[in-house]
Amino acid sequence: MKDLKTYLSLLLFALMFQTYAQTQTGQVNQQPRKIWTVEKANKWYEQWGWLRGADFIPSTAINQLEMWQKETFDVATIDRELGFAEGIGMNSMRVYLHHAAWQKDREGFKARVKTYLDISDKHHISTLFVLFDDCWNPTFKTGIQPGPKPGIHNSGWVRDPGDLYHENPKLVDTLEVYVKDILATFKHDKRIVLWDLYNEPGNSGYGNKSMDLLKKVFEWGRTVDPDQPLSVGVWKRELKELSDYQIHNSDVTTYHNYGDPADHQHWIDTLRSVSDRPLICTEYMARTRNSLFGNIMPLLKKENIGAYNWGLVAGKTNTKYAWDTPMPNGAEPKIWFHDIFNADGSAYKQDEVELIRSLTKK
Repeated sequence: MKDLKTYLSLLLFALMFQTYAQTQTGQVNQQPRKIWTVEKANKWYEQWGWLRGADFIPSTAINQLEMWQKETFDVATIDRELGFAEGIGMNSMRVYLHHAAWQKDREGFKARVKTYLDISDKHHISTLFVLFDDCWNPTFKTGIQPGPKPGIHNSGWVRDPGDLYHENPKLVDTLEVYVKDILATFKHDKRIVLWDLYNEPGNSGYGNKSMDLLKKVFEWGRTVDPDQPLSVGVWKRELKELSDYQIHNSDVTTYHNYGDPADHQHWIDTLRSVSDRPLICTEYMARTRNSLFGNIMPLLKKENIGAYNWGLVAGKTNTKYAWDTPMPNGAEPKIWFHDIFNADGSAYKQDEVELIRSLTKK
């Protein structure tokens, strides 16, 4: 009997401790919520007005790790470059996180995210955070990051979690804690527009191998149930199973399009034929593909679609170079692929900046 009492006491203590731990992340007895209703999604969208901005990383960072690690978190550059965006009337940025930076220094990482939000809010700029990503380099390592390869687009960008997810089954436990910790910490932060749970799932040849993590991250996000909506952007309709899942599980519909106006309009019409939810374009603008500020940004404004072009300030990511036309000699490309400003704040094309200002009424 004494042993039984001891066992029950220990069990009760364990349950109390578990409940306390869950309380700290808002996870007590919570089941994944359902997708937002169309009415809720549209009402949410109305409060933001026309979202317009860029996919942002400071020019001094080559990838997400260099942006967020303590040693290279560049407050001065972030502040200055978000000031460039504010100056042309941009009011929102899409920003990538990385679980490895969180894993290395959890509380420090979250403090730096808060610092970023404080800086962006000072510039009247909201934030759309990205959690996972299937693009570019398959492996990553914390610490000092490699320098950019001359003339190579995104030579140092890293996937998250990349190949490691398929090689180490136990990683899923870490990723679940990461997602729930970040969302629970910032679930009521009014400076955050939405959570982009997974950038371009299935890219880099993964295809449907990414479906498992895609489903899990939606489940984790819905369990936390932040005030902000959850979404994963459609980027390649040929990946039908992934795309359909993204569309039917996102609270608001997000997408990428680097095509010309006719192609972009077709995407808009197609997405609206399958979804009555607000549309937000989270990547566009590739000058050599005729996806320009002059022909796409007015279209997005007319259609009341959020508009986030890739790239703000040219820097270590080398995104002024095109995906498929590397320039290993590092020469200046005749036409910038992405980005708006040089590091000193001067515009790549002044007429583009004036056009953006005219559309944002800045």
